[in-house]
Amino acid sequence: MRETTHRRIVIGDVHGHYNGLMTLLEAIAPGSMDRVYFLGDLIDRGPQSCQVVEFVIANSYTCLLGNHEQLLLDSFVNGKGQAHILQVWLYSGGHATVASYADSRICAEHLDWMRTLPTYLDLGDIWLVHAGVDPQMPISEQTADQFCWIRDEFHSIQKPYFPDKLIVTGHTITFTLPGVHPGKIAQGEGWLDIDTGAYHRKSGWLTGLDITNNLVYQVNVFENCVRTLPLEKAVVRIEPNLIFARR
Repeated sequence: MRETTHRRIVIGDVHGHYNGLMTLLEAIAPGSMDRVYFLGDLIDRGPQSCQVVEFVIANSYTCLLGNHEQLLLDSFVNGKGQAHILQVWLYSGGHATVASYADSRICAEHLDWMRTLPTYLDLGDIWLVHAGVDPQMPISEQTADQFCWIRDEFHSIQKPYFPDKLIVTGHTITFTLPGVHPGKIAQGEGWLDIDTGAYHRKSGWLTGLDITNNLVYQVNVFENCVRTLPLEKAVVRIEPNLIFARR
């Protein structure tokens, strides 16, 4: 397939897998006119969170706020650790993030950058958000609690939230949804989920979606293998009633 000159490329949850991200971007080979967007959760669980954040900042890539960035930010207020939230973050993969920084000190520049991250991005026909939206609330009333954390209420929507926009998310590992095998992308009513579980031993797949050309690029961070396939070959359709059934 011949690719167009200007591409919009969306990267799913990296979770500290810097080497895998470099392999993925080598396969995608974004040009100077292409736009690369990260859906959040750059950090935690994987071994090189510091390097991932530094790379995204250095290249001025657009990144959304993920729940793991939010947990980290909530763990420190005015430079002071918030004991309960800090323990939740560390338990949720934060230990690996701390270990990736020299002397286990997360640099202030990275924290300041995370505080600037938007919770969603409207590209016109595409709407990017880390987790999803609450189908019962207007966007103006929703906060990071919905945009960074929601799961089943969003995945079980009966009709698209936007009549003219496709919502692309990460956050929920796709193989945790009914009928989806590791590495597959999940599709519902007006949404795509591209978090294929890079950090998880059951999967290892990190996904980049070329929206312009409907191409999926994937690298397995454990097996160091790369594949490219048409979007229609990578997608598994999720029926809303199956999400309802497991709630």
